[in-house]
Amino acid sequence: MTNPRLTHTRALGSTGPSAATIGIGLMGMSDHYGAADENESVATIQAALDAGVTLVDTADFYGSGHNEMLLRESLRGRRREDVIISDKFGLLRDPAGGWAGIDNRPGSIKNFLAYSLRRLGTDYIDIYRPARLDPAVPIEETMKVLAQLVRKGHIRHIGLSEVGADTLRRAHAVHPISDLQIEYSMFSRGIERDILPAARELGIGITAYSTLSRGLLSGHWNAGPAPEPDPVRGRDVRFRYPRFTGENLSRNLELVEDLRVVAEAKGVTVAQLAIAWVLSRGTDIVPVVGARTRERLAESLAAADIALTPDDLADLEDAVPLGAVAGTRYEASQMKVLDSER
Repeated sequence: MTNPRLTHTRALGSTGPSAATIGIGLMGMSDHYGAADENESVATIQAALDAGVTLVDTADFYGSGHNEMLLRESLRGRRREDVIISDKFGLLRDPAGGWAGIDNRPGSIKNFLAYSLRRLGTDYIDIYRPARLDPAVPIEETMKVLAQLVRKGHIRHIGLSEVGADTLRRAHAVHPISDLQIEYSMFSRGIERDILPAARELGIGITAYSTLSRGLLSGHWNAGPAPEPDPVRGRDVRFRYPRFTGENLSRNLELVEDLRVVAEAKGVTVAQLAIAWVLSRGTDIVPVVGARTRERLAESLAAADIALTPDDLADLEDAVPLGAVAGTRYEASQMKVLDSER
């Protein structure tokens, strides 16, 4: 299987590295989305790198360390400097695979980093970021310890994830932020109001995750019952998210079919059209796709070569008007801890 080759780059903010136009996120290879084939996961990561992908996103809590070790295995024999590793920390797990809170205390950050470096088999991480804002720790305190880690060479750049405009400004005042990792898709456009303008004002890039709204915008979503839990990776959590349940799901899949009409007229897939839309929102935005197989990866990477005309963009706005999606992107309990949603 031959993947399209990425030939262009985008800067991750005014202080961050330049990355290929599309990155890959590894979460679903270890956690949250049920069963995944480990051999296929490694092959997919390697195929992405061979196709010119440079930004690879992971987290120490994806599979409780499994995801970082999976990435280490995938990078064997490759030049470390050819890969931009984006890693997140701060979300705590319990032995049953559940969640146990947020911890961004300075001492904890250093501990998390020490373990991540060992699991990744590297002596530095390119972009290190707290996964969520810790309400018990001022963002300034988190930034101070991260800045120390930059000075010591353990990390190269500091990123943030799912924070609002005010937090972004406070953090950037302590140390430059390379990029903000945040959900952005035709179904999730909340950042356009305050967060995206603030990031652009400060020279902070955007790494957009869930560009396919966790599969809803892929054009491949199966509306059937939830699959049985995987004995290692657990349940596919999407089946309990509001956008994936009941009447919300029916409404959202109707929107996808409207998109399919636009996609077919242009000779592309729904997924490619959705990723191309994110790419069209600005050269400071790098979509991070969650492809778990080489087939889905090839489909996603082809979006980099799709040019959307003003007429195309107008058709997309008609198919999925702003605010048309039904349901929130997470459950109510998770929405409450998102600084980006306040």
